[in-house]
This record gives sequence, structure tokens and C-alpha cells, in this order.
Amino acid sequence: MSELTTTQPAGTPTWIDLGIPDLDRAMTFYGALFGWEFDVGPAEFGHYTQCLLRGRPVAAIRPNPDPDATDFWWNVYFATDDCDAAAARARDAGGAIITGPMDVLDQGRTAIIKDTTGAQCGLWQADAHIGCEIVNEPNTLLRNDLVTAESGPARDFYVAVFGYTLDANPDMPELDFTFLRRPDGHEIGGIAGDPKATKSRWGTLFQVDDADAAVRRAVDAGGTSAEPYDMIYGRVANITDPFGTEFDVGAAMTS
Repeated sequence: MSELTTTQPAGTPTWIDLGIPDLDRAMTFYGALFGWEFDVGPAEFGHYTQCLLRGRPVAAIRPNPDPDATDFWWNVYFATDDCDAAAARARDAGGAIITGPMDVLDQGRTAIIKDTTGAQCGLWQADAHIGCEIVNEPNTLLRNDLVTAESGPARDFYVAVFGYTLDANPDMPELDFTFLRRPDGHEIGGIAGDPKATKSRWGTLFQVDDADAAVRRAVDAGGTSAEPYDMIYGRVANITDPFGTEFDVGAAMTS
């Protein structure tokens, strides 16, 4: 169990949200898959809806404000002590600021940035809202990894913005995969170089008790899934929700 009551250290993935066309359908799907409950926000705030586990926020979903949107993804926000300074570092490193920095009521300060490979992510300077209050346990966020055809420029960008240190992956030396570590040495995710990637995007992996059972729940709720497979770190499956949003679920290997 990993319940959080304080802000995550700078550079840590701290929040995720998803904009989709149909909030009710999304709540039905993700409720069936992860057992989440939902606190639907008011219309004046775009019905921004907290996804709850044991009454604590673990993610958010909302109706997409662009009625013509056809591409949807879980957006990851990285903790920062100073949103404005982090956004400035992103710009100076060759990235772009999409929105913000701006205050979100008394909840925190945020910006959406785009890195030099085109991948989008958020910055979150917490105030009343610290981000995900449960992580690293079933039905919550486990990790985020960037998949890109341009791993070198991506590494340079995130080192410049967050001060990460970089480590190769000795478990899978045949892959172009780099662990990202905060200055204190804690691993926060990684960058996977894939020359076949047609776009750069941060992926989201949710922990589950049983990957095969999660796939069955997802399909029964109207999603699709690739076959689960075993890898060195556990059993994993790639799931697509009813709107085309891809994400992964993973469970520890059972003996």
C-alpha cells in the first residue's frame, strides 16, 4: 500500500488525467476495470472528475473540450517546486509551452509543455491538491515511460528540465532504454527508444493484481486488448479504452 499525504519530490510523476468525448461511458469503463468511484466536478470547471480509490484521488477524467478531437491519451504531470521556473527551463531546452503557467484555484499551479520530440506532459506545483494520493498498488498508477524515435534529444531535454541522472538498463541491454532518476537516485520512469515509433508519447502503466483478469474486465466493458505477455518485471498487457486511448496494465509474476 502506498498512500501519500505530502507532495512528491520534484521530477516525480504525480498526477494523470484523460480528456475523452463521453464522460459517462468513461466512468463505466474505468469503474469496471479498476473499481474506481467518481466525484464529478461542476460544469463551470468542465466536469473535471476525480477518480477515487478508497475515497482518495488516483487520477482524473473529463469531457474533452475539443469536439473534433480523435486522439486521446493519459497525460502525466511531473511534480515541481516552481512551475514557472520549470516551464522556462523547458522552453530554454528547446521545448514549447502549450498552456500556462496558471493557477488552478487553490489546488496548485500548472503548465502543459511539449518536449523536443513532440511528446506532451504537464507540470504540477501542488497546493491543496498534492496529486495521486495512492500509487504503486493495484488499480493505481505504477509508472510512466516515454516512447520515442528520438531518445537522445529526449534524454537531453528531461535532464535539462528536471536534473535527472541517466542509467542504462542492465536487465535488457539489447534495448534502447534509459532509466530516469531524480537527484536523490530514485527511479521515476524511463525513455524507450523505438525507431518505429511514429509519435513520441508518455505511456501510463497501471498496476493490477492479475493482468489476464484485467484484460477480461476491459473487454467486457467495451475496450480491446492485446494478449498479456510475460516480461522480466511481470505480466503486462496493452489495453485500449472505448475511445482509442492506449495504456498498459501490469501484475507481478506469480510463481
